[in-house]
Amino acid sequence: MPNANNDSLTQSSTNELSTVQRRAVSELLRVSPVADDLARRFQEAGFTLALVGGSVRDALLGRLGNDLDFTTDARPEDVLKIVRPWADAVWEVGIAFGTVGCRKSDFDIEVTTYRSEAYDRTSRKPEVSYGESIEDDLVRRDFTVNAMAVALPEKEFIDPHNGLEDLAARVLRTPGTPEESFSDDPLRMMRAARFAAQLDFEVAPEVVTAMTEMSGRLEIVSAERVRDELNKLILSDHPREGLRLLVDTGLADLVLPELPALRLERDEHHRHKDVYEHTLIVLEQAIDLEENGPDLVLRLAALLHDIGKPKTRRFEKDGRVSFHHHEVVGAKMTKARMAKLKYSNELVKDVSKLVELHLRFHGYGTGEWTDSAVRRYVRDAGPLLERLHKLTRSDCTTRNKRKANALSRAYDGLEERIARLQEQEELDSIRPDLDGNEIMEILGVGPGPQIGKAYKHMLELRLENGPMERDAAIAALKEWWATQG
Repeated sequence: MPNANNDSLTQSSTNELSTVQRRAVSELLRVSPVADDLARRFQEAGFTLALVGGSVRDALLGRLGNDLDFTTDARPEDVLKIVRPWADAVWEVGIAFGTVGCRKSDFDIEVTTYRSEAYDRTSRKPEVSYGESIEDDLVRRDFTVNAMAVALPEKEFIDPHNGLEDLAARVLRTPGTPEESFSDDPLRMMRAARFAAQLDFEVAPEVVTAMTEMSGRLEIVSAERVRDELNKLILSDHPREGLRLLVDTGLADLVLPELPALRLERDEHHRHKDVYEHTLIVLEQAIDLEENGPDLVLRLAALLHDIGKPKTRRFEKDGRVSFHHHEVVGAKMTKARMAKLKYSNELVKDVSKLVELHLRFHGYGTGEWTDSAVRRYVRDAGPLLERLHKLTRSDCTTRNKRKANALSRAYDGLEERIARLQEQEELDSIRPDLDGNEIMEILGVGPGPQIGKAYKHMLELRLENGPMERDAAIAALKEWWATQG
């Protein structure tokens, strides 16, 4: 007698696949004029061309953009001969790895020669060797959902590793063994975490096992490649899942060791919030406050804001746990980690500044800050003020609704005060009431350290008292100058 449950599962899977295939047809029809035109040119030159990898996967998911990936048996020099007369622009940045890039109308296109990539145990760069067939190329791809192709212009679907079924099941597997795949390119272990976050897919158990056992292989991958993969993960829709996978497999110990270090041991005598779980919640809450798409600065700051806590943890006599000055320590740690990952100086400066400032609001208390304290808050945040607002609000993860509401109202009040002062004083560009040239003219002194001290004194007066009339500012400057001997 047939098993009704199995019949139901089979029917469900079939329905899902047919839905996926209908999406793909719709997406492929949209890009068909450009793709078919290019394929015919390759065919006329005696070569084959196929849409491949992420482009096929995204077409099947109904989310194909205007970035198209193709694979071919033509060597890079032949690809250049074919695309140069056809494309609006051509670039050769990836040609050493067998990839030629070009732009046609609204499409950014990459054409890569059939290839395989492998690392030796000491190399930081893949050794590229060309494959002889599309099957050679697909078996070397990272995951089965990226190992599908559509041969053009005939539209033949090529899926030797059952990627379509894995796509329908939303699971990540490797075409060969995960050990072989990760040995070829260890960065694929991070990619598994990224796709889990980006696509909300489950990573197959055997893949997780290989990631855990081979995590140390990531050491041979360059910091720049690791950083770029980490960014894609952090900027995804579900970064929590990818970050958890990095931590659970030990990959985070190499990429971002400050994150697993947040899993502080607790005992019955010393209770404090789970800092690791708190951090993941803060990141999710910061994402919810984004207004103009993913914000890497805000997300990195949310992820790193408490990394100074393990180094500053102290057990107090009353049973409480303190983390005094963890924001200052955390800012220094943030600079060091981001520098190791080769982030730009500007990004390092912005993220570490947010980490340093993320506790400042808690000195606001019941709204008793003076106007000068509010001015300093705005001045210290500078162009990061809006992000600081979001980070500070995200940092409230208490389950005590009364406490959470009180913090929210207090911050509402601070933002209202900032808005009023900004309207009155243009706080975003706070400057002394006298500039450097005016100070030199009034004091009759040329450029030098004394003028710098005078400028700083006038800035402090501006922050403390707000704007002054010119005569009052001149009198204040002269009064200060008289005390300088």
